Amino acid sequence: MVEDVRALVSAHIDSQPLRELPWEDALRAWARSYRRAFARHPRVVPLLMTERASAPVLLAQYEDFAAAAEAAGWALREVIPLLTAFESFILGSVLDMSGPSVVFDPTGQEEAFPRFAAAFATLAEEDPEDPVATRAFERGLDMLISSARPR
Repeated sequence: MVEDVRALVSAHIDSQPLRELPWEDALRAWARSYRRAFARHPRVVPLLMTERASAPVLLAQYEDFAAAAEAAGWALREVIPLLTAFESFILGSVLDMSGPSVVFDPTGQEEAFPRFAAAFATLAEEDPEDPVATRAFERGLDMLISSARPR
């Protein structure tokens, strides 16, 4: 049953960019697609972590990732750690989206944590529906992609 759920959600991930676009552009498009697919069903993420992934629809996407990584110059022994780093980040972002819009609150403790409280205060200017999650995802994705260049 877990693999059926994984297959249903994973069917909405578009790995075509990994076959067609340059490495960094492909990673960006694939990661955004992956996040969108799971954002529709964030509560399944913990469930899916209980079983090994063997759904053919997902393994086909992993095949695309492996081929693109190898074409970009990554050694095969680095493909799974690289994929895991991306998945950990993407799925963590999905979990972040599924909780409170802001998970920290220094209200009432501004004197003890003045710099953090000042940074927190800037959130009042953000979109209340998504004050941090999407911007944090894009920033983190930029950082992850910049380090996804083989040495």
